[in-house]
Amino acid sequence: MRSRAALPGFSSILFLLFLPPVFSSSSRPQWVLQRVPVVLAQQTEARSAPHFLSPARLDVSSPCDPECHKKALRPSYWDLRRLLAYETLNSDGQLTETAVAIYGYDPQTSPAYSSGSSGKAQRSHVRRKRQIFGHDGRFSISGQNYLLKYPFSVAVKLSTGCSGTLVGDRHVLTAAHCVHDGKNYVKGAQKLRVGFLKTKHRDTQASSFYLPSNFTNHVEGGHVPYAPPTNDKMKFQWIRAKRTHVPKGWIKGNANDIGMDYDYALLELKKPHKRRHMKLGVSPPAQRLPGRRVHFSGFDNDRSGKLVYRFCQAGEETSDLLYQHCDAQPGASGSGVYARMWDGRRRRWERKVIGVFSGHQWVERQGASQEFNVAVRVTPLKYAQICYWIKGNFVDCREG
Repeated sequence: MRSRAALPGFSSILFLLFLPPVFSSSSRPQWVLQRVPVVLAQQTEARSAPHFLSPARLDVSSPCDPECHKKALRPSYWDLRRLLAYETLNSDGQLTETAVAIYGYDPQTSPAYSSGSSGKAQRSHVRRKRQIFGHDGRFSISGQNYLLKYPFSVAVKLSTGCSGTLVGDRHVLTAAHCVHDGKNYVKGAQKLRVGFLKTKHRDTQASSFYLPSNFTNHVEGGHVPYAPPTNDKMKFQWIRAKRTHVPKGWIKGNANDIGMDYDYALLELKKPHKRRHMKLGVSPPAQRLPGRRVHFSGFDNDRSGKLVYRFCQAGEETSDLLYQHCDAQPGASGSGVYARMWDGRRRRWERKVIGVFSGHQWVERQGASQEFNVAVRVTPLKYAQICYWIKGNFVDCREG
C-alpha cells in the first residue's frame, strides 16, 4: 500500500514522464476537412408498429472477413438510396420510413481502401469468442475526476445493455443492433433509456492525489499512469429517448447473416444532457491516424458499472469497416471509436468520432482461423446522414 506522503513525489515524476508529445507544425497528424455529399430526406410514410419481442444481441458477429467485404459489388446510386433510407421509431411506438435523395456523390469515384493480406474467406461456421486478444489491455476508469471529464464523460450506457457516445446536445450515436436485430426492434427499444454516470457519494476522508490535468491525453498516447483506488460512488442517471433512427441498410434480415456496414443508429433524447459532446468526423485512412491508433470507452459486461477504456492499432480496412484487435466484451458495442488529431482551422487538438464499435468476426481463411473486432466507419455518406439527423438540415453538414 503506498503511503499518503509518498504520493506527491510520485505524481511529480508522473508529470515529467507523461508530458504530451511534441510535433512540429508540419508533422502534426491533421484532420482534413472535405466536402461531403448531401443526404436529404424525401417522403415519409407510416409503418406497422413493431413487436419488441427479442432481447438485444450484445455479441453480434459475422463470418465475412475483410477480403469478403472487398470483393462485394460496389453499390450503385440507387442501391445507396435504398440503404440510406431509414426508419424512425418514436417513444409512443409509432414507426415511420423515410426515403432519401443523394446529391454530390459518385459511387464510381468513392474511395475503396484495400490493405493487408489476400486470400479467400470461407463463410464457414462461426464460433463465439471472448473478444480478448492475448493480454487484456483494457483500463477501468474510476473516480469522478476522470469519469466526469471529457472525453470519458461522453460515454453512456443504453438500457438494452449496449454503450453509446454523445454526438450532440441531445443525440447519442450507437450500434443499430442495440435497438434492432435486423428483423424487428428489440425488447426495450420503445422505452429506451440512456444512462449517464453521476456522483452518488464521495468519501470526504479519501486521500487526495494529483495527476496531470491533461491525463486523458496521456492515456491516448499509449501510457496509463498509476492511480490509487478511489472511494467515489457512481450511479446512472437515466434520460428517455424520444426517437431512434436506423438505416435501412441494417434492416434487411437477421443481423448475423448480413454485413456490419450499416450497424449504426442515432438516438434523440427527450431533453438536453448538458454535457460536452464529441464531434463527428469522416473516418480517415488508418495510415493517417496518429500511431495508426483508435480509442473507445464503453460499459463492458464483465466489469459491471465500470467505464472501460481501451486503445489499439487499426488493422485492415474496407470502405465501410475498420478492423482492429482492441480488447472488448459484450456491452461495449455501440461505443464511439475516436481519434485525436490537429484541427488546423481552429488551431487546436480535436477528438472526433470516426466509427461505431460493432462486434466480433471470426472466420476460416485458407484453413487458418482469424479473428477481428470491427468498427463501422463514418464514411462521407454516413456523416451526411447522421449529421442531417442531428442538425435537421444539410447546410450545416457540408464539411466533415
